[in-house]
Amino acid sequence: MSEQVHNRLAVVRAERKVSRQALAEAVGVHYQTIGYIERGQYNPSLDLALKVAGFFGLPVEALFSLEPFQPLTDEVYGRKQ
Repeated sequence: MSEQVHNRLAVVRAERKVSRQALAEAVGVHYQTIGYIERGQYNPSLDLALKVAGFFGLPVEALFSLEPFQPLTDEVYGRKQ
């Protein structure tokens, strides 16, 4: 069984105001595939992960990771305790 690939795809899509349909068309997949990836129900192939990262102009590790991502607010502002 393959390991889950964590992602920030939904956050980046929302930030950039890109619909699932527009992203899917740009990278050559069905729009439902984007939803499956965002929900963690499908791990993208390396090829697809690189296409998605290229579409947003980001390094692939900014979008996908084998480890869960910290909340962006923690990364940007630091965790307040």
